[in-house]
Amino acid sequence: MKMSRLGELLVKEKLLTPEQLEHALNYQKNTGSPLGQIVISLGYVKRIDLYRLLAKQMNVDYAGEFLSTFIKKMDKQIAMQFHPEDLNRLLFFPLYFQGDELIVLAANLHDDNVDQLITKVIDKKNFTINKKLVSELDITWMVEWTFKDKILEESVTGLFYRNPEESAVRVFTPSQLMFISLACTLFVLWLYVDWKSCLIFLFALVNLFFLTNVLFKFVLSIVGARYEWEEVVSEDEVQQLDDKTLPIYTILLPVFKEPAVIPKLIDGLRKIDYPQEKLDILLLLEEEDYETLEAAKKAQPPANFRFITIPNSLPKTKPKACNYGLAFARGKYLTIYDAEDIPEPDQLKKAIVAFRKFPKEFVCFQAALNYFNRDENFLTRMFTLEYSYWFDYMLTGLSKLSLPIPLGGTSNHFDTEKLRELGGWDPFNVTEDADLGIRAYGRGYKVGVLNSTTYEEANKSVKNWIRQRSRWQKGYAQTFLVHNRNVVKFLKMVGWKGFFTLQVFIGGSVFSALVAPFMWLIFLFWIVSKTTFFDSFFSNWTLYIGLFNLLVGNFLGIYLNMLSVFKRKYYDLTIYALANPIYWILLSIATWKGVYQLFTNPFYWEKTDHGLTNKHVIEISSKEKEVSV
Repeated sequence: MKMSRLGELLVKEKLLTPEQLEHALNYQKNTGSPLGQIVISLGYVKRIDLYRLLAKQMNVDYAGEFLSTFIKKMDKQIAMQFHPEDLNRLLFFPLYFQGDELIVLAANLHDDNVDQLITKVIDKKNFTINKKLVSELDITWMVEWTFKDKILEESVTGLFYRNPEESAVRVFTPSQLMFISLACTLFVLWLYVDWKSCLIFLFALVNLFFLTNVLFKFVLSIVGARYEWEEVVSEDEVQQLDDKTLPIYTILLPVFKEPAVIPKLIDGLRKIDYPQEKLDILLLLEEEDYETLEAAKKAQPPANFRFITIPNSLPKTKPKACNYGLAFARGKYLTIYDAEDIPEPDQLKKAIVAFRKFPKEFVCFQAALNYFNRDENFLTRMFTLEYSYWFDYMLTGLSKLSLPIPLGGTSNHFDTEKLRELGGWDPFNVTEDADLGIRAYGRGYKVGVLNSTTYEEANKSVKNWIRQRSRWQKGYAQTFLVHNRNVVKFLKMVGWKGFFTLQVFIGGSVFSALVAPFMWLIFLFWIVSKTTFFDSFFSNWTLYIGLFNLLVGNFLGIYLNMLSVFKRKYYDLTIYALANPIYWILLSIATWKGVYQLFTNPFYWEKTDHGLTNKHVIEISSKEKEVSV
């Protein structure tokens, strides 16, 4: 059947207007995709209407209307011989044998790849394949109905059963508990025997650690600043891409109790500069979240959206939902966006260029995150300063020094096959992204930094911010504990550079936020009281290091946050960098809350409320890198 014939039929049946057909045909010249997939992905035609018309044209039945009948006859053992990923990727589903004829549901009756895989998997000679036409959504439904329990089990316990040492399902291993108990016992004994020498040692150790942390982050920042204007992917390279060569790209959208953002989410993804029919958008919805599901149905998204319902189970975390969605992903590449995310339109194309441009060991490219409501209040300004510094300088420094990169929660673009090889995300780690970055590094993979930005909503509420940050700090502590279970093995996997980064960058972020308030209080008490009590606890070199940390370390923290405004020209935020000590106090509060939860409720996912801002993004220009609000 010729595509022009299909277009004529769609117009004749009044499913498509002549103007829509002309636009779709022009679209097809650029992308080379089937006309049918284009018109349903653009939202011009409903999926079921297209497949009914195709069935009529080919003089076959549309089998999607008889799924209940097929299910009654289905031989589940036949389907279970296939991987659900293959069924979703090739869009077919084997049902049962009728004599020497295998009945198969398929979205494309003429795909030879389906025949080849079936022949390879089914251990039977001299059988034929009889394909029945269904839609992609019918295949998804059949796979979910058949494999739900298996996919859920893999999503929750897959990583643990494959490699228990890499799973955060156990907060502390017996050896870690023994080490902590022994260290605490020795400390208490030392404190009892000679409390003064014990405190001298403690103050020296803490100051040495702070010094190491300060110098490490300073080096990362200097390296990051050196490459701040480097274009990993240029605009010319993006323009040179041929849309006909672009692969299917999966976007995972985990949402939970966020019905209000669904219409904006769908509208925003329509603006991505990527052929819509090559976008495989999976809306990951929790089974009991009826309100968001109804909002999604009401919004009537185009056919490149699929609703994936996550069965109700523990832990109720974003990584578990993403693992479940990964089983349905059809794309060669995959990314994650949160409900409020607004990526620059050419971000996916930049990721494609990066994957083609860089060596095969690159498993992921992390785009920068920033905020569209940066000037809403004091907290959003401080949050923007922190994110600008983190993504524009720190991660760039880590990348250039070939150190492990803790991924951000969204806009990390994966090679899907390599992501599955890594086992996806740890559903018990509440910063699954950071953990995955460390795990990938340990397997010999690299993470690159992409010169593209996704804009999010910065927390404007202190309470909401502390909930979010306490989860992040708890997850960093989980990641630190997981990868320190077998120190010798981990050291062999990542080398000294990777090992040092885990201790100082991941563990240090938690430790410094925990200890800092006590050091500040000691300093303030000394200033106010002018006591000489602490003098004997600081030897000359310890005192010098402490003064360096206090004066130079805090100055660098403020200065580097000032530095972060230049790349994005957020000059109005410069003065707010002076208020960093206030922000650090909030960070310490959140960290103590996160560590408390590590012992009391380690897998609890603190929900961050979105949609609190009064700012609304109207347009993002990928050329000017500016946000219009």
